Amino acid sequence: MADHRTADIRNFALCGHGSVGKTTLAEAFLLKAGVSNRLGKPREGSSIVDFDDEERGRGFSIYSTLLSIKHKGKLLQMIDTPGYDDFLGEVVGAFAAVETALIAIAADAGIQVNTRRVWKRAGQAGLGRAIVITKMDAEQAHYDRALEAIRSTFGNACVPLLLPIGSGPGFTGVVSTLQPPADVSADLAAQAAKTGQALRDSIVESDDALMERYLEGEEISAAELMAAASRAVAKGTLVPVLCCAAEKAIGVAEVLDAIVALFPSPAEGLVRRCTKPGAEGAPAERPPSPEAPFSAQVFKSLYDPYVGKLAYFRVFSGTLKPEDGLYNAREGKRDKIGHLYRVQAEKQEDVDSAIPGDIVAVAKIESLEIADTVCDERDPGVYPPLEFPTPMVSRAAEAKTRGDEQRMSTALSRITSQDKTFLAAHDPQTNELVITGMSDLHLDVIMSKLRRKPFEVDVLLKEPRIPYKETIAAKADGHYRHKKQTGGRGQFAEVYLRVEPLERGKDFEFADEIYGGSIPRQFVPAVEKGVRETMAKGVIAGYRVVDVLVAVTDGKHHEVDSSEAAFKTASSRAFSDAFRNARPVLLEPIVNIEITVPSKYMGDISGDLSGRRGRIQGVAVEGDQQIISAQVPLAEVSNYSTQLRSITGGEGSYTMEFSHYEVVPGRVQEQIIAKAAKAKTGEEEE
Repeated sequence: MADHRTADIRNFALCGHGSVGKTTLAEAFLLKAGVSNRLGKPREGSSIVDFDDEERGRGFSIYSTLLSIKHKGKLLQMIDTPGYDDFLGEVVGAFAAVETALIAIAADAGIQVNTRRVWKRAGQAGLGRAIVITKMDAEQAHYDRALEAIRSTFGNACVPLLLPIGSGPGFTGVVSTLQPPADVSADLAAQAAKTGQALRDSIVESDDALMERYLEGEEISAAELMAAASRAVAKGTLVPVLCCAAEKAIGVAEVLDAIVALFPSPAEGLVRRCTKPGAEGAPAERPPSPEAPFSAQVFKSLYDPYVGKLAYFRVFSGTLKPEDGLYNAREGKRDKIGHLYRVQAEKQEDVDSAIPGDIVAVAKIESLEIADTVCDERDPGVYPPLEFPTPMVSRAAEAKTRGDEQRMSTALSRITSQDKTFLAAHDPQTNELVITGMSDLHLDVIMSKLRRKPFEVDVLLKEPRIPYKETIAAKADGHYRHKKQTGGRGQFAEVYLRVEPLERGKDFEFADEIYGGSIPRQFVPAVEKGVRETMAKGVIAGYRVVDVLVAVTDGKHHEVDSSEAAFKTASSRAFSDAFRNARPVLLEPIVNIEITVPSKYMGDISGDLSGRRGRIQGVAVEGDQQIISAQVPLAEVSNYSTQLRSITGGEGSYTMEFSHYEVVPGRVQEQIIAKAAKAKTGEEEE
């Protein structure tokens, strides 16, 4: 049985901007708890937490890492997450498994781009939030400035629980504002007393019963305050602010004490709702009790070189034992469990059961996917899907050698199953395999992963072709006479046809208007086939033809020399002739783009969109952020992430989705056709 109760668990995600010391803090926690005997350093490649070869080589976190320690009788399960937006999917998965987000902010850097993003996402996920100011021993550390920025950006719910003794190289310790020691300076004692009172007020205000007693002048005990504080953190009415210097282990023990005292347990924190399958949203009650029906949700998946596919899940209700097996609500089937693991970075330890609040993993169940609900099949409940950010940066991919194509396909399939911000799909319009990720860095990491074991596949990337389409703007006739004599049986077919534009989205219609048997009935399907094949290849620039009506109106045949092949050839050439006479145009995909940037960049973004043939549809304001909605040709924003990062210094983000097709302006169309002709000439020369 489990050696802990649900009330003894504290689940939290370590998050924030890159290079603020999150992973170093996690390493310090492991060292303090006696789990490790050294402080691993990510930048030196010696991190216990960043154990993947890619992470060690690059010196920063790429994947979320599950860790657990014991502190003062409590089980702390923490998930260290990447700090760069390129790997935001790992943060989203982690947030689905915890009650609290511990947001790290460096004392020498302050609030940065991803600080705001994880703060917002944690709030959207319904998590409690706490802040830890790291690197208090840094040369440029400035606690008061960092705290002022925190409160002005995130609100007055942010109240210090720990105050620093000194700063920069003179940082020597921390003081609790609720229980300050007597041997501190008068100034620090006064600051602690003032801040402690503000903290008490904030805690009491979140609890009506305590507030009533407090207003009546009754003394509230420290134990009652601490119990109420965890409820206030869970509600979001209190955001405790902590501080430390992880590398020197100053304040680390006090931060752990605060996590134990203030972070809500799974019994007190966010209650995640699940619904009964097929019951149109009818709730399924799943209290965080070991006796309730079992339910859990998968939030992470990876392939371990020794145990195979690992699926990580958070237990929300009930008790799971290995002999119980797992019922997958999506698949509607039960799988056997070989082992149930508690995970510590890259290591797994067998456990005999899991209770509400536990974060565990199982191996070698290939059907388990991220966001799957596993539950009691006698009383199933399904948790909502996880909402991952939409990847925006696409590249066309092909194996470097022909023999690697199947291995590349298998590798990409495996990676997409464990990274929900990475997509790989064949584009039927351009006949390319298109991979899509969060950024160029994200895709670079994946390419590096493909080159290493177990995949060992070299992949070439290039800009994907824009899926233009060809169509016509007028009615026209076309004709072709195909005649070839080669000594024996010849080839003969003559076709007259008419093309007309169709309403956008109608694609293709074929009409047989032959009278008098000028083209025998058995050859009419060949005429249509020749037209369809030419439409698929395109006429003016090599893109698929759409929204055209084709009517075959007349023709001639020969009793001996006519054949299906001859009529296919004749109709293909006749269609090309008619198409070129019918004012051909290119259609380009238009996307809806929503760009979120600080207000100071509004003018730069508007001007840039105008230069990309974009049309702004509206602007909304959210705090100090502007949200710009626009429509713009896909060709103009196919590599927009790089430009947006350049304009905003990484402070902007965007989402994009297909809207519709529009006619390409004449000047742009000429350039596209010329480029296609040049490419075709090059292929023919080769």
